[in-house]
Amino acid sequence: MIEIKENSLEPPVCPHCEKEVTTIHAQKIRTLLGVRFIYYCGECRKVLGVSHRKGFLMG
Repeated sequence: MIEIKENSLEPPVCPHCEKEVTTIHAQKIRTLLGVRFIYYCGECRKVLGVSHRKGFLMG
């Protein structure tokens, strides 16, 4: 089993610019299958990840 520990003392580091991540920007993208968000570094603006929020009909 993998244990998850919250740690607010050590900020994460951007894998691209290697600076501490102090802000994460998000941009909403609407698609036929719902809404997606692109998350990117506030310093170098490179993409950190994409999420998907299901639409009403998809549960």
